[in-house]
Amino acid sequence: MKYLRWLLFPFSLLYGLVVIIRNWCYDAGFFKSYRFTKPVISVGNLDVGGAGKSPMTEYLIRLLKDNYKLATLSRGYGRKTKGYLAVVGESGVKSQESRTKSQESGEEHDHSPLATHHSPLANQIGDEPAQFAHKFPDITVAVCEKRVEGIKQLLPDHDLILMDDAYQHRAVEPGLSILLFDYNRVNEPHLLLPAGNLREPFSGRWRAQILVISKCPPALTVDEQAAIAQKIQPLPYQHLFFTAINYQHLQNIGGRGTDTVIDKDTTVFLLTGIANAKPLLQYLKGSTSHIIHHNYPDHHPFTLKNITKLAAEFQSCPSQKKIILTTEKDAQRLEESWFRSALPDEGDLPVFVIPIAVEFLNGGGEQFNRLIIDYVRAHTTHHRIH
Repeated sequence: MKYLRWLLFPFSLLYGLVVIIRNWCYDAGFFKSYRFTKPVISVGNLDVGGAGKSPMTEYLIRLLKDNYKLATLSRGYGRKTKGYLAVVGESGVKSQESRTKSQESGEEHDHSPLATHHSPLANQIGDEPAQFAHKFPDITVAVCEKRVEGIKQLLPDHDLILMDDAYQHRAVEPGLSILLFDYNRVNEPHLLLPAGNLREPFSGRWRAQILVISKCPPALTVDEQAAIAQKIQPLPYQHLFFTAINYQHLQNIGGRGTDTVIDKDTTVFLLTGIANAKPLLQYLKGSTSHIIHHNYPDHHPFTLKNITKLAAEFQSCPSQKKIILTTEKDAQRLEESWFRSALPDEGDLPVFVIPIAVEFLNGGGEQFNRLIIDYVRAHTTHHRIH
């Protein structure tokens, strides 16, 4: 793999040149970048893969939703629709000139997520937005490839917008940018795609006001944090925070709580289609050594065939205590009916979801919250408690 990266290095130079020219055109004003009067907060990262953007977005939702009418805006990666769509909880989709991919090929297709039990909401808006909609029915969750158009649709009826995975979307100039760095990657060489993992040069971090090192070990020492800060080199106006993953109690696939606990006698059939499952695997190994991992690529569109294979292995396992476990994001792309039909003679499979949350180290959550709230208050002429 190391030698392959070096072979790809010339292509990284070409890619980097294109990205640098593009960013320069935005910075110099040759490409238009829109700034809005209402608060717009961007959550993003420099590299490909999961750095914890969705948990951070959820943290912001919890912090702000009781005092402001907010909306999240994402591209909706992996969805089967195009254009602007907005969901208020799970009450349905409001679309503006949206078309499904099947319609474009000439097929008729009802793109309401409630029109059929065979089409998860994730098919309509993507898995991360579907996760937001399921967990926060009192906010608006929107998707649009053109973020400027999406914001224009949302702003008349909302106090602020949270943009998920939008750091490289330069057509919008957010009022506040939060840039995440995965702790497990901070010591990697700063190589651009395709030789490395960066979507833009490391110097692009200057556009963010808040830097967050995510997925840190909870016991990260002060000296280790100082070494990371030296590596990241925050600019004078940037605030640096360290966060860890806080794994929550298990839930069933419908999102309801359960008293099921994983211990040393539990065999876990882990089903994932995320960018980096290593932190979750490491966490589970602290409770059991019996883990059978069905690992798929990020945003993998699960099928009944995938679940049937999983169910067959589950059924043949002799363990007296066994469960199927997946992530919140992956659960959005699963159909509960699949687990009922995979083993018709056995009844429902014991499928559980493990939610995660953001935990700030060193008590940094209070300062982080204050920065966010002060920004929103300074750029909001009024607020509504709803």
